[in-house]
Formats: sequence, C-alpha cells, structure tokens
Amino acid sequence: MDHFMDMDDGFLQLENARYVLLTVPYDGTSTFVKGADKGPQAILNASDSLELYDVQYGCEACNAGIYTDHYDYDFSTPDAMVQSVYERVKHYQQLGKRIAMVGGEHSVSVGAIKAMSERYDNFSVLQIDAHADLRDDYHGSIYNHACVMCRAQDYARVVQVGIRNVCTEEQHNLVPENVFYAHEIYNNEDWMDRAVGRLTDNVYVTFDLDGLDPSILPATGTPLPGGLQWYPTLKFLDKVFRAKHVVGFDIVELCPQEGNYVSDVLAATLLYKMITMKEVCDSSCK
Repeated sequence: MDHFMDMDDGFLQLENARYVLLTVPYDGTSTFVKGADKGPQAILNASDSLELYDVQYGCEACNAGIYTDHYDYDFSTPDAMVQSVYERVKHYQQLGKRIAMVGGEHSVSVGAIKAMSERYDNFSVLQIDAHADLRDDYHGSIYNHACVMCRAQDYARVVQVGIRNVCTEEQHNLVPENVFYAHEIYNNEDWMDRAVGRLTDNVYVTFDLDGLDPSILPATGTPLPGGLQWYPTLKFLDKVFRAKHVVGFDIVELCPQEGNYVSDVLAATLLYKMITMKEVCDSSCK
C-alpha cells in the first residue's frame, strides 16, 4: 500500500489534502533491534484495516485529505538526513499543509522540530518515550537516536512523558519539572494537567512507540517494561490537543515483526487518532 488508509482517491491527492504524511524510513544509528526503516511501510499497510469513521469522536477525519509523501531523503549521514527532513518539512509548511511524520528511528524528528521552531514562537515539544534521549552525542554523532531530545532542547522546551530509562551522562540535561517518569504516573491521572501546563502555546508531539508498554506494542527497537497503556495515553493526548495548538506530530521507532501485525495496527490507529484529535479540536471534523 503506498498511501495511508483506504480512502477515495480525491482525499489522497496533494491539492485536496489538509495533511501531508511524511514517511522517513531511516535506521542509520539504532543500536539494539534494527528494522525501524520498515516501520513507515508497515504503518501504511496496517492502515488498510482501519475504518474511516471514529466511534469515539463521531467523524471521519480522513475527509480533510491525507497525502502520503514518499520523498527520497538523503540518508548518507545522520547530518544529511536531518537536513533533508528539515527541508521537506519547510517545503510543505510553505504550501500551508499540516504535517505528520512516521519513522524510522527517533532521530528523524530533529529536522521537523527545527523547522517547526522557526515557524512558531512560544514553541515546545512533547516527547512520549521510554528513554530520555538526552545524550550530548553518542557513537560519534550528535544526531544519534539517543541524542534527539538534547537536540530538541536547542530549539524548544521539552516535556518528557513515560520516561523510565536515563543514563548518568544525561543527568545534566534533565529538567526535573518537565519530566514525568512512568513509575510516578502509572496509577493515577493527576499528572496529566500538570504536564499540559508545562507546555507552551504551540506544541510538536513526538511519539516514540517504546513509550507504550511492550504488552500492547512489542515491536520496537528498544522495548522496556512499565510503559504507558492505551486509553490513558489517548486521554492525555486529547487534553493536549484541546488545550494547545498542536503544530505537528510524529510516530517513530516501529520495528515490524514478521507475522505479528498487532503493533503495526496500533501505530496506524494512533496516527489516525492524532489526526482526528486535530480535526475535532479545530472544529473541522464532520
């Protein structure tokens, strides 16, 4: 499948689409389970199984149009990849499109975050993730997947949710009031409004799928127990979309497992949920 969801052709064309879905199949710096480069195609394939109508929100957000972009990014080096994503996001910003992205490993987010920071004032990043990703550099690159949030801090305030793995070298980059550790939030919802309150007016959401518990999404490059569950995650995202201006979002780090499509379908469903939330909160969904 070369586009997201089984929609009428009119909703798939760029000129008719409110959304552009960037597919970035990059897996150049991952250090444990390889396969994130297969994630975008797996999400597209799984999306064919989804219904267009969302029973929770009572609408078909796909009517806004979703164009799937298969650009030939420069993956020769991590630096080139970041610049290539940055330029592609800028291109679609100039066309007035709403931008979503699927990776690929988490480092693909850096170019998009940089582009968003240049377009929007009072800008912050919401990271949902198992890992802090705050190393200054790793394996000789500042654009390694383990450094993505350190790079994001160059452009924005970063609020981190679901974190449960931090190394000693990352401690000096942590901002304690902006970190919501999984072990502190798993059995309550009091944290949600506090986390939303730490975000600025304009928010980019970067969702590393290992932020979810591996019991519901095992197919990721660095799975870790103790992650977020489905409905609390959706409730939190709904709060974010309603309270803030979400300027873009991505889903990264799906590593498909042959013969097991549960994670692929979850990732595709999550992507469509986020598009639906955006449409509902902008009163565009009918």
